[in-house]
Amino acid sequence: AVPGHTLAIVDAQGNVLPTGSHGNIAVRKPDPVMFLGYWENPQATAAKFVGDWLLTGDVGVQDEQGRLSFVGRDDDVITSSGYRIGPGEIEDCLLGHPDIALAAVVGKPDARRTEIVKAYVVLKAGVQPSDALVSEIQHWVKSRLAAHEYPREVSFLDALPMTTTGKIIRRQLRQQATQEAATRTCS
Repeated sequence: AVPGHTLAIVDAQGNVLPTGSHGNIAVRKPDPVMFLGYWENPQATAAKFVGDWLLTGDVGVQDEQGRLSFVGRDDDVITSSGYRIGPGEIEDCLLGHPDIALAAVVGKPDARRTEIVKAYVVLKAGVQPSDALVSEIQHWVKSRLAAHEYPREVSFLDALPMTTTGKIIRRQLRQQATQEAATRTCS
C-alpha cells in the first residue's frame, strides 16, 4: 500500500477480511486520487463501490506485515472446491515445462467443484500432443504447486487468442471452456 491511502482485502459486503484471506483489493474513500465515477453511468459507478470501499477488480491477500499480494483479476480467479486460485502462478509453472511454449489457465464450469482448472497449451515446435504428455504436465504442476492447482484438463492449441499487445484473451478461453462444459453436459 502507498502512504496516505487506505487499502484492504474485503469481502463482497465490504467487510475487512482477516490476514491471509483471499478477497477483493479495495481502496477506502475518500481518496484524493480515486475516480469520482463513470461518465453519465451511476449504476456502473455504484457497482464499483461497497460501502466506503472502491473495489479495484483485483483479488489479493494481505500478510502479517500488512503487505498486499495480487492474486489475479476478479474475473480470472478460478473457484474450485472452495479454493480461490489465481491463474498466473499456474501459467508460470506450465511455462517452466520443457515442451510448453505458451500456456493459459481458466476455470471450466464443473457440477462437483464449481470450476476445474483447465489449461490451454501451445507446444514447442516438434513436440506432439499425447495422453502421456497430458499426464506429465499435470504431474509437473502438482509436484511444484498445491495439489488443488493442477490442471484437471489440458487442451493443446496451435495458438492462443492474443491482443495486439501480446496479452492472452482469457475471456475467449473462458467462453470456450464454458461451451465445452455445456456440450459435455448435453451429451
